[in-house]
Amino acid sequence: MKFVQKEFSHTYEEKKSKFIAHIFPYEQFNEIMTRLKNEHPKARHHVYAYRHLNEFDQIVENSSDDGEPKGTSGKPSLAVLSGSDMINTAVIIVRYFGGIKLGTGGLVKAYSNSVNEVLNVSEVKNYEKLIIKYIECEYNDLSKVEYILNALKINVKNKEFLTNVKLEISLTQEKIIELESQLSRNIKLY
Repeated sequence: MKFVQKEFSHTYEEKKSKFIAHIFPYEQFNEIMTRLKNEHPKARHHVYAYRHLNEFDQIVENSSDDGEPKGTSGKPSLAVLSGSDMINTAVIIVRYFGGIKLGTGGLVKAYSNSVNEVLNVSEVKNYEKLIIKYIECEYNDLSKVEYILNALKINVKNKEFLTNVKLEISLTQEKIIELESQLSRNIKLY
């Protein structure tokens, strides 16, 4: 599975109609939809599609034709996201009507092409499920632990300085195995 970490946009034209596609992380959906409706008040349609993982690691999908003929815009946009194995990603296509009707087949093609084009200009990352773990060590081991975490490119989310140092980290299952092999016995990983 793949995802985008920031917003990308691309304009696609078909028979004088403009399709401005914006692809971005799913969590920003409401704020970007509001922004685009304010930026493009004269646009005829704000079609969207998204796919994300819920708390049970199930894929949730949704789309809207926003006034376009049923099944000609939202579903084809969602099909492109799905076919590209995108997750935790949303796309909104702002359409300005150019005066020439495209027909149902033309709309399906235009919206699909629009999403494909914005995907082509996007930076796509591979999705990995991250697990939260904790490391507890003595103060004199902290620099060694930070060196190992840095070398393995493991993200430190939080540090607590108590009797010992407690680090909250997020990492993949594969990295847990690598990390365990490099930590000395007096350093706790849980």
